[in-house]
Amino acid sequence: MITSLGKKGDFKDGVLKVNIPRADLSVKIAGRPAPTPFGFGGWVAFTPGDGPAERAAERMQVLMGDLVLTEDEVNPVMSALLNNGLAVTALHNHFFWEQPRIFYMHVHGMGSAADLARRLKPAVAIIDAAAAKATPSQAAGAPADGVNGDAVAKIIGQAGEQSGPVYKITIGRPDLDIREHGAKINARMGLNTWAAFAGTDADAMVAGDVAMLESELQPVLKALRAHEIGVVAIHHHMTDVKPMVVFLHYYGTGPATKLAAGVRAAVDLLGKSRASGQ
Repeated sequence: MITSLGKKGDFKDGVLKVNIPRADLSVKIAGRPAPTPFGFGGWVAFTPGDGPAERAAERMQVLMGDLVLTEDEVNPVMSALLNNGLAVTALHNHFFWEQPRIFYMHVHGMGSAADLARRLKPAVAIIDAAAAKATPSQAAGAPADGVNGDAVAKIIGQAGEQSGPVYKITIGRPDLDIREHGAKINARMGLNTWAAFAGTDADAMVAGDVAMLESELQPVLKALRAHEIGVVAIHHHMTDVKPMVVFLHYYGTGPATKLAAGVRAAVDLLGKSRASGQ
C-alpha cells in the first residue's frame, strides 16, 4: 500500500500511518519562516475495522487523513477524493498571516487497504505534481536554531520529538473511546492534542491543535487567551462520531517557556468534565 502511494510510513498502535509532508512549500507566518515540521506535514492513516481477522489482508480498513494544500489545490484535490468514493469531512485553516495561504482537508474512507490506496492515489498525485514543480529556491529553508525541547516538555508534562528545528509534543485522548465500524480512533488516527515549537528559547513560536469535548471548549479558550496565545480555528475533523470532538488550532509567539505554560494550562483542562461526571 505504501509502495503504491510512493510515500513513507510506519505501523504502530494498530495504525499504519503514511506521511505526505509539504517540504516543497516555503511558508512564512507574518513574514517569519516556518519549517515543514511546524505544521505542514500531511498524512493518511489506516486501521482495521470490523472484518474477519483470519483474512487480515482483506479486512476492512478505516482511513482518516489530513492533507496540506495551497488554495489552488483545494478543489482539484477535493474532486479527486469525491470522484473516487472518499469523503471530505473538514476544510479549514491552521494559521493567520501565512504566505502562501495553506488549507487542511480531512479525508475519510472505508474498504480494503489496496482499494483505499487506489482511490486515494489521484488526490496524492495532484500534490506530488505541485511538489515536482518546486525549485530549490522555493523549498523551505529551515533555520538551524531551535528551542530547548527538554525545558518545554518539563513544563507541559510530556516528552516530544525533535524534527529538524521543530520540537513537537503529541498527547492522546485515551479517556475517549471513539470507534468507527469497530476501529479504535486513537492518537495516530488524529484524535490528539499537539504543540510544535520553533525558533529560539527567547523568541519562539508555537502552533498546535487541541482535541476537546464540547464542554471543554470554553475553558480551553479562556486558558489560551489568558496566556496571550492566539486562537485561529475551531472546527471538527470527523463527522458522525460520538461523542462529538471539537478541534481548536492556536498560534503564539514569545519566550518558549511562557508559550509552554499556556499550552499546559489548556492541556490540564482536558478530561476534567468526564472525571467529574459532567
